[in-house]
Amino acid sequence: MFAAVQVLIMFIETDRLILKPLAATDYDFLCALWVQRGVYHHITGKPMRPEEVWLRLLRDIGHWQVFGFGNWSVRLKDIEQPIGVVGIFDYKRDIKPAFDTLETGWVFDPAFHGQGYASEALAAALTCADDTLNLPRLVCMISPENEASLKLALKSGYKPLRDSTFHGESVFILERSHP
Repeated sequence: MFAAVQVLIMFIETDRLILKPLAATDYDFLCALWVQRGVYHHITGKPMRPEEVWLRLLRDIGHWQVFGFGNWSVRLKDIEQPIGVVGIFDYKRDIKPAFDTLETGWVFDPAFHGQGYASEALAAALTCADDTLNLPRLVCMISPENEASLKLALKSGYKPLRDSTFHGESVFILERSHP
C-alpha cells in the first residue's frame, strides 16, 4: 500500500526528550518494558517473552530500512534513559476494514506516566508526519479501557472513526487529519 520513501533516519530532539530510531541496543529496555502489567495490559493482554520482544524489535528496525520511518526509542535528553516508544508505521494489521493510511502508536514505562513525556513525544512524531513525511491522515488503535491513551489521542487531534475488533478484542479506531 505504501511505497518505500527516501527519508534519512530521523533523530528528533524536544525540550526534554530525544527520539532515536529503535535499534538492537534497545532490546534490554524493551524486554523490561513488555513484562510490566501497566504496559501490556491494554496492548497485548499478556507479558511478552524475550523472543517476542526480539521479533517485534526486528520488525521495527526493518520498518526503518524499508520505509525510512517507524518507531523511535524515546529517551530523556539529559541522561539518555529510554522511557518509551512512539512511532509511525504500517504493520499490515489483520483488521477489517484494513487501514488505508499509516498508523501511530505509543507505549511508555509506567514510571514515567503523568509527566507529559508521551504528549511531548507524540507531538514530535506528529510534526514529523505533517512536515517531513507530508502525511494527510493517520489512524491509531486503542483499547476502550485505555483511558490515558484515549485522552492523549484526543488531545493530539485524533477523532473517533469507528469501533472494531482486533485479535478478538474490542478496539477504537481514531483518525487525525493533517491540520
